[in-house]
Amino acid sequence: MLPAVVKLCCGISYPHVRSMTGKRMTSRRVNMRSVCNSSSVVFCRTAACGRGSVRTGALSPAERGSHHMSCEEALNEALEIVESTDGWKLDLAEKNGDVIYSKALKGNRKVFRLEAELDASPEELYEILFLRVEEMHRWNPSITSIRVLKQVGRNTMVTHEVSAETAGNLIGQRDFLSVRHSSRSGSRVYLGGAATRFESLPPQEGFVRAEDGPTCIILHALPHHSRKSRFIWLLNMDVKGWLPKSLVNKALPRAQLDFTKHLRHHLTGQTQESRT
Repeated sequence: MLPAVVKLCCGISYPHVRSMTGKRMTSRRVNMRSVCNSSSVVFCRTAACGRGSVRTGALSPAERGSHHMSCEEALNEALEIVESTDGWKLDLAEKNGDVIYSKALKGNRKVFRLEAELDASPEELYEILFLRVEEMHRWNPSITSIRVLKQVGRNTMVTHEVSAETAGNLIGQRDFLSVRHSSRSGSRVYLGGAATRFESLPPQEGFVRAEDGPTCIILHALPHHSRKSRFIWLLNMDVKGWLPKSLVNKALPRAQLDFTKHLRHHLTGQTQESRT
């Protein structure tokens, strides 16, 4: 029912972050200022600009300031949640070792943390999940399309995503407007973020605009296995619409497992191609 809604998104909703309270991380805070400070050319892939065309000129100071604040706050907010040690309960445990834990945040909203091992290096996963995000629909049937609307520097982008319409999907298609960004700290790769606003792309007719975040993915190589990665994914989503919480809270973790299954299948296909 909900698999068509779940995807990997990275970004931040400005109202989300500014309304949240609680102390910030200190011991493992990721410095995002270096990630977000390089932004001069905006790549526009909307229908009006033409796919892949480049709009010259720098972002306005207000736009840069918003992205800088959202980058830094989003990832650290998500890491604070995923690395907290209290409140997590085991939701699902698969035979292959994949596990999902859930935790209730303020307002009784649940977030889900998936932990898995994947046969790929963090660099390979970073390329698939971030650099080649527009190709995700080719291997993930829950997605119809992902388009990069703005490229803000090398490691931050604004994307629009449409979930697929599948048989038995009781909630209908959703679309997402997100700021995605990446960072590295030591041997770990971080993908973080959630929903954002884009004046030129308001909610689309026929879709409910769902919101993510703050959310994150943590990738790091397993000890003595440089070609394998620990994959940790915090899913923090508001699907919007009139849906029972019980339905959402059962479907979201199952959808995380489905996503991981599709990702593993894609990685296997890539390995086979490299050997031929």
